[in-house]
Amino acid sequence: MKYSIQFCALVVFATLSISLIAAANEEAEEVVKMEEVVVTARKREQRSFEVPLSVSSIQGEKSNTLRSSGMDVRFLSNRTPSLQIESSFGRIFPRFYIRGLGNTDFDLNASQPVSALYDGVVLENALLKGFPAFDLDRIEVLRGPQGTLFGRNTPAGTVKFESARPTPTLDGYGRLSYGRFNSSNFEGAVSGSLVPSVLSARLSVLAQWRDDWVDNEHTGEEGALGGHRDLAGRFQLLWTPMPELEAWLKLHTRDLNGTARLFRANILRQGAEGLIPDFARDRIAHDGQNEQTLRTRGLAVEVRYDIGDFQLVSLTGADQLTNFSRGDIDGGYGAVFSPPSGPGEIPFPSETASGIPAHHQFSQEIRLMSPAAQRLVYQFGVYYFREFVEMEDFNYDTLAGGTLDGKVRQEQEATARAVFAALTFQCLDDLELGAGIRLSDDVKHYTAWRETAPAVTGAGPLGPIHENPQDRVWSGDVSLRYQAAPSVQTYLRAARGFRAPSIQGRLLFGDVVTVADTETILSFEGGTKLRLWEQRLHLNLAAFHYFMQDQQLTAVGGAANFNRLVNADSTIGRGIEAELTFLPITTLEIAAGLSYNQTRIDDPNLAIQGCGAPCIVLDPRAAAQGTFSIDGNSLPQAPGWIADASLRYMLPLPGGARLMASTDWAYRSRVRFFLYESVEFADDWLLEGGVRLAYLFPNDIEVALIGRNILNDTSPTGGIDFNNLTGYVNEPRFWSMELVRRF
Repeated sequence: MKYSIQFCALVVFATLSISLIAAANEEAEEVVKMEEVVVTARKREQRSFEVPLSVSSIQGEKSNTLRSSGMDVRFLSNRTPSLQIESSFGRIFPRFYIRGLGNTDFDLNASQPVSALYDGVVLENALLKGFPAFDLDRIEVLRGPQGTLFGRNTPAGTVKFESARPTPTLDGYGRLSYGRFNSSNFEGAVSGSLVPSVLSARLSVLAQWRDDWVDNEHTGEEGALGGHRDLAGRFQLLWTPMPELEAWLKLHTRDLNGTARLFRANILRQGAEGLIPDFARDRIAHDGQNEQTLRTRGLAVEVRYDIGDFQLVSLTGADQLTNFSRGDIDGGYGAVFSPPSGPGEIPFPSETASGIPAHHQFSQEIRLMSPAAQRLVYQFGVYYFREFVEMEDFNYDTLAGGTLDGKVRQEQEATARAVFAALTFQCLDDLELGAGIRLSDDVKHYTAWRETAPAVTGAGPLGPIHENPQDRVWSGDVSLRYQAAPSVQTYLRAARGFRAPSIQGRLLFGDVVTVADTETILSFEGGTKLRLWEQRLHLNLAAFHYFMQDQQLTAVGGAANFNRLVNADSTIGRGIEAELTFLPITTLEIAAGLSYNQTRIDDPNLAIQGCGAPCIVLDPRAAAQGTFSIDGNSLPQAPGWIADASLRYMLPLPGGARLMASTDWAYRSRVRFFLYESVEFADDWLLEGGVRLAYLFPNDIEVALIGRNILNDTSPTGGIDFNNLTGYVNEPRFWSMELVRRF
């Protein structure tokens, strides 16, 4: 804690120093105020200052800069307080964590306690959550349970992506870059009126390429792996035939072909934390195949109709996908019983694949909203969600040339129905009461078959196995917001959320389908939002404490190489969050965020298997042989500290040109990869920084030099624990040149 106090003191000192310098140098400058960010955290457009919730918004230049390397949605990781994102699938399966709550499960049927919404439509399957972020108006991160308005599977929070909408006048942009690894990224949009005052349209496209840049030392092939081709598009229509009616249609698609996650054998040091001394990102030694494809398409339709002072809103969403991903899981070649093998000791080969040959989801929400400019503001509605997914898991015999050696099929149909209501009441001019409630009904019908088992198991076909979990759960929230002064808001909030029952059928190496019961969370939060120095400084502070019952956890891998779902009796979390945006002078903007999260599993009877790799487990042994108690452990992939900072400076030049320089930094402290505590499967810290130097011509043309992860921080971000000390790492240093044209 003493270090956090010193850090805060340093930030305050630096901020005051900059303001004094600015005051001395800009005495004659007109006061420039920062615009208040508008968010839709309560499904209405509101100033963030007036929302009794810990919420962040990323938009404009900051969003463009963070995405400039062509990275997938993991560019958001550690860029706002309490948000961490990682993936063992590469670009297509992001796992979100907010306030320490997430899911390390890589199963294609895995649910997550963080919901992702694109233009208001929930993206349930983790493969949909990886849809690229481009041509956006803003990204909102809502921390804490969002069970009232956003429903199921939001006990940790919600990440909302809001597209730039069609405009009645012609505008658009093109953004083209070329950089390291022969990477090319193009993003562009054009928007305008098709029928004046009646029909507008917007077309947005994204194209990203990267060459294979990792050499395979086992086969001798240079540039064998690491590349991708990722294409996405969005077409929108906005129809306003009359003042009281607005209809919006969005069609979107994605087509990805590239390298799956690169697992690397024995890159984690045995008996110590961190990577081996001679680790190199651009070298690998695989004897298995690696490939990944993903195709998605969908639509969203939103209709708003004014009925007097009220508004009726209908939001319909439909998405579908197909996917196949295959990788060399042992991360090396050969085996100790089939030399040569390496790097390091490879007890046995492991090459698997997972795919979704069929998936579709449909959602429908209808809500009635009262006028916003009244003392009592309310909305209520109904919600329906249905998803069908067919999944396949494969095992391959690498030593026999990669022949098929095991297949499992799974099918699941999930249905969710809900009714909800929310209101805010202006008790006094400076005091607002908010409340909401939602009743949800969730049902899943699941079937799994094992058609063939890997020969090494000696097992045969299995199934069909049926599971039919269902539950009816209520969630809700109550808040109190007090405006202590025109520039000071304080709030208290209590919220209850839940995650529906989950099912996992990893039957290649096991015979049991596991089901996790509903998890619930009760969260308490208090905060203050300050707008100081004539709107030149925005400061948001929050503290929270939550109690989770029956948290769904995934015991991944282990000595038996078998994943299973478990429920922890209780999980406790607490922490603080702070965000600062400061405009000391017109041409300089400073932003920073800081969070501290502490989590603890409280279940004396919960024990899981330790690692099958030669790692040192630090948890106490449990009664069952080979198991360890995880009571008292923090959650996996839950860093205690997350900090980010950015600085942007603009220098006006003669003739109307401008020079723009910016830098941004993100830090997270130590994370553990699994539920158990071990010496090897963890990373002590990660620090990634970026720079952007741009020249803006008067005719809206921009040329920029971009650098991401400029210090080339090389950190493991996850591991495989059933075979050897396999790990995977963060993205490498990246440089590129960018050309932007706006019109």
